[in-house]
Amino acid sequence: MNGRPPAIFFLSDYGTADEFVGVVHAVLHRHAPGVRVIDLSHQVAPFDVSAGAALLGRSAPHLGPGVVLAVVDPGVGTTRRAVAVATGVAPAGSGPAGAPSHRGPGWLVGPDNGLLVPAADALGGAVRVIELGTGAAGGRPTRPAGTGAARRRSGAREEGAGRGATFDGRDVFAPAAAHLVTGGDPAVLGPDVDPVTLAPAGSGRSDVIDGPPASPGPSAVLAPVTWVDRFGNAQLGLAPEALVTLGIAPGGRVRVAVQTTPRREGGADAVPSVPARWVRAFGELDPGELGLMTDANGSVALVLDRASAARRLGIAGRGTPVEIAADEVR
Repeated sequence: MNGRPPAIFFLSDYGTADEFVGVVHAVLHRHAPGVRVIDLSHQVAPFDVSAGAALLGRSAPHLGPGVVLAVVDPGVGTTRRAVAVATGVAPAGSGPAGAPSHRGPGWLVGPDNGLLVPAADALGGAVRVIELGTGAAGGRPTRPAGTGAARRRSGAREEGAGRGATFDGRDVFAPAAAHLVTGGDPAVLGPDVDPVTLAPAGSGRSDVIDGPPASPGPSAVLAPVTWVDRFGNAQLGLAPEALVTLGIAPGGRVRVAVQTTPRREGGADAVPSVPARWVRAFGELDPGELGLMTDANGSVALVLDRASAARRLGIAGRGTPVEIAADEVR
């Protein structure tokens, strides 16, 4: 194979306290012993499909050739589909995954609940979708036709894995990812389905409703917190261009109000605001000074230098509305 060898990029909400991640690694090693597995994260909040999708979308442009294996799956065991999605970075359906291109993974494997869509979009879109198995009663995929190695390496449940339908990461997704990354025929995994039938991003179970930022006034914008990282930086669902439309430039000052209660329709906003400055780096901030910064993913983030902005502002997590307004100099 020319260029870099393909890898499996693994994301889940399994955590690391139990054996789930290790067992999936063992299945991958059994089916694809020479393939490297790179763990993107296993600390996605349980059941938070939107958070997992956002993490995948941020990661996708930086991944090499191979297969993404993603499992944030509150609908496991139901009629939700298990899918493999071919991306636009490589021709679908032939050769080892990602071999024709070095721009990213050629396949994404996981539940059809919106989890894979942002990554697929970042990789040129979904050009082919395979439903893993044939969708028997209860959402349990059945083995595609075939015998021997092809049957054992199909998207069917692992033989001898038990009767339960609660561990598709082990029983369905890992064998399918290994099959694809080692150059197996995608058609063995199940029937093709129309890519337009994929569940859209944000359709999975989540406590967060993502959407475009609202405009509470001509000089302010309202955006949800989309991610709080371990340092307490709070990423917003807001592009820097939205600040420019308010007349704010890098180095400019704003007022930031975190809305912990619903805004009163037609009434004055009683939420207190704090000043902040749009900076390019953490070190530009004075001790304790709140900043706005364009983060590594191109979104606006609330930050402090060597401290947690989320803790300082009382941001509980994703979905918290934050209003940013131009600071009128008096």
